[in-house]
Amino acid sequence: MSLEPQHTIHEDIPAAPPPPRPASAAPAAHGGGAGGSRLLLTAVGIVAVAGLVSSVMLWQKLSNIQEQLARQTADSGTQAIEARTMARQAADIARDAAARLSVTEARVGEVALQRTQLEELMQSLSRSRDENLVVDIESGLRLALQQSQLTGSLEPVMAALKSADQRIERAAQPRLAPVQRAIAHDLEEMGKSAVTDTSGLLGRVDDLTRQVDEIPLLNAVVSASAMRHRNASARAAPDQADAADADQPRWKAILGRAWEAIAGEARGLVRVSRIDQPDAVLIAPQQAYFLRENLKLSLMNARLGILSRRLDSARMDLATAKSALTKYFDPESRYTQRAIETISQLQTNMQSMALPRLDETFAALSTAAAGR
Repeated sequence: MSLEPQHTIHEDIPAAPPPPRPASAAPAAHGGGAGGSRLLLTAVGIVAVAGLVSSVMLWQKLSNIQEQLARQTADSGTQAIEARTMARQAADIARDAAARLSVTEARVGEVALQRTQLEELMQSLSRSRDENLVVDIESGLRLALQQSQLTGSLEPVMAALKSADQRIERAAQPRLAPVQRAIAHDLEEMGKSAVTDTSGLLGRVDDLTRQVDEIPLLNAVVSASAMRHRNASARAAPDQADAADADQPRWKAILGRAWEAIAGEARGLVRVSRIDQPDAVLIAPQQAYFLRENLKLSLMNARLGILSRRLDSARMDLATAKSALTKYFDPESRYTQRAIETISQLQTNMQSMALPRLDETFAALSTAAAGR
């Protein structure tokens, strides 16, 4: 708002006429009054001119001020219009910014929700993967335990434990660290335990069963000795005959050989020896087959006892087989001695077949599967 300057015009007001003077002074006063009127008129004229000039100047100044006010008013109107336009634009921009802000906030909320859902999904996938790993390891260990129970060897269980340890190490999940420690503890305990090598025992029993037909019976010793003596005599006879042919006639050498053969047969008819096992000598040749088959059945029963973890029964069957070998078979034969030695080693090597339990590992797997 502009303030217009205010100008005040001061005009000279004529003074009041002087009081009348005495008559004696009238001529002098008359002359003085004419001069005063002229001065007054002159003064009034000067004042009028000055007032006119001042009015003109004031009017010009007022016109300039009005023009300036008009320009300022126009400029102010223009600026007001521009200000209103800018205010309108600012309001539009503010509305756009508010709308964009609301949209951005909505999108941020959606992104936050999606991130939360993604984190939950990742955690669910991680838990699912860990749970699948735990279930897979547990099933593998139980299968390895069944294989160990069938074979009597610790190799399947130890291999399963080592494989589980490697899988947990590759997974790099801190919540599975107790399972890894439990697996390491069970591996250490298995390294300290001693279990019978069932496969080795079964292989030796099978070899011994196949060798039963080669073991000579005790009642075949006489015939075997006679056969050996006869073979030795047959081998020595040609040499003696050749030596005799050089000094004797041919007919005499032929008679000597015939006599030697008859004498050998006569000596083989009667043999005097000590018999410690009469039952073994009295076994008929037809019963030798059943004796060997009974020995094979004892060894097969021992094999079944080893497979079924019935070590006492297997030891009893091996003892029965050993007793039969000692009683009915030739103790001087290397086959018999080898079979008895093998049975003794089998009885010595039969240790406890109780496999170590994996209680600590299964407990850690159950805890991990429960999510604790």
